[in-house]
Amino acid sequence: MQVFATFEYSIYLELAISELERRGIRKEDIFVVPLENRTENRRMFDNLHRADGVSLIDLGMALATAFSVVGASIGFKLDWGPIYWGIISAIVGFILGFVIKLFMFKVVKKKKRLLRGKHAEIIVIIDCNDMQTEWVEQVLWNNLALGVSKVRENNK
Repeated sequence: MQVFATFEYSIYLELAISELERRGIRKEDIFVVPLENRTENRRMFDNLHRADGVSLIDLGMALATAFSVVGASIGFKLDWGPIYWGIISAIVGFILGFVIKLFMFKVVKKKKRLLRGKHAEIIVIIDCNDMQTEWVEQVLWNNLALGVSKVRENNK
């Protein structure tokens, strides 16, 4: 039987491994793999095949709508008329909303990500027999594992 667990890198990972070794699991039966952090920055713009659920144009569209209504209303009193002033104010509103969203994601959200400190997780794989599985799983949960799963080998 193999037991898989994921941990954040912390002292609890070390405590879990030492408790497993103390209770009879050999060092050779514990395999620990750290995941690497992302080194490249995320792309800002989505394409047809990849989207991350973050939209940069939603605020721009809302401001374009609001600005075009106000611009068309004011355009009745101006020289070029309501159509031109509605289009001009819609473009200005869209650009303003896009720039605000771009600033929010580039500056404000980046600072929050850096302050929060996204760290990679650790994967722990433990080979054990069926009788040890329950307490191995309990040790992992007690030491703040993020997730635990068991896989039964086919040949046993």
